[in-house]
Amino acid sequence: LGRLGHGDLDPDRRVDSLSPAARQLVEIARAIASRAKIVVMDEPTSSLGREDAVRLLDLIGRLRGEGLSVVYISHHLEETRAVADRYTVLRDGRAVATGRMDEIDDDGLVERMIGRSLDGVFPDRRGPAGEVALRVRGLVGRSMPRKASFEVRSGEIVGLAGLMGSGRSEMLRAIAGLEPTVEGAIEVQGTELKRSGSPGERQRQGLGFLSEDRKGEGLALRMTVAENLLLSRLQPVSNAGVLSPRLMRAAARHWAGRLGIRSGEAERRVGTLSGGNQQKVAIARLLHQDASVLLLDDPTRGIDVGSRVQVYELLDRLARDGRAVVVASGHLPELLGLCDRIAVMHRGRLGPLRDARDCSEGSLLSEAVLGGEAVEEHAA
Repeated sequence: LGRLGHGDLDPDRRVDSLSPAARQLVEIARAIASRAKIVVMDEPTSSLGREDAVRLLDLIGRLRGEGLSVVYISHHLEETRAVADRYTVLRDGRAVATGRMDEIDDDGLVERMIGRSLDGVFPDRRGPAGEVALRVRGLVGRSMPRKASFEVRSGEIVGLAGLMGSGRSEMLRAIAGLEPTVEGAIEVQGTELKRSGSPGERQRQGLGFLSEDRKGEGLALRMTVAENLLLSRLQPVSNAGVLSPRLMRAAARHWAGRLGIRSGEAERRVGTLSGGNQQKVAIARLLHQDASVLLLDDPTRGIDVGSRVQVYELLDRLARDGRAVVVASGHLPELLGLCDRIAVMHRGRLGPLRDARDCSEGSLLSEAVLGGEAVEEHAA
């Protein structure tokens, strides 16, 4: 743990009490401590903040110098380029390309990963947004957020940027009724919600929430795809309070078709699907719920580039259909390419919303690291 920069992590703590990021660090430390000759790292930075990810990449470089061989599986090209000598691209279960990293650029890698030109990775900009669908005023959580205010219009995608631990996840969870709040107001379609409202009440009032922890709390992994799709609203697939297998199958086929999930997979346990298809199921459940405001916490975490493009296209369609979408993510290129406006969280405080066209990775990262006031002082 010390070699990973986390000697302060108590070895006697129960792992189930750790955050997802800390659990990831424990797994990595265990692999290194085993004195293996070859280590396979599957998305090792998916739960890590930027600082921990940089430490891990530095450690891989040191281990490589000591003779360790590493197979590094990742959807983040900047990471693979930092550590890899050679690459292999897998698409639909087949190896479609292999070669030396210094002989191919990132655009070439992505084109091989998705099987088409890069022109369509992010959708075109949408037109003017509609009326305010979600308004948050002075929201204060038990720890975070701290006096957060913003609004989202129908037909708009708003991004919440910030480092891990900045409070972006806590913000969405507080709005969804999953975290307690002590002050502030939340309005959906002009109606103010009770601050003590439960997640079920928020759901019925038009809020849909997608957790960053897909396997831990986002899906019922032992249930089928169809059951997961329909859990958020059972009334349309029941007669007189009794679930109808016929209606359930029809609804599941409908949503599976809209999201490109093979119809034959509707009866499979959702835990057997790829990460990309699992995420599609989680999003489809919000659509079946008929949520007017979607709160999405890191919606493309741990899924391949092809599935990411499909998620981007889906979110764009939802915005064009008049839904209000909030996306919290630490992946800045994603927010810049997908969102209409972006705000940055720093230590629980939310900065102002800005047009995404006026932002850059550098400006967003500076605000995420230093905070908005510090950035303005530095610029002055």
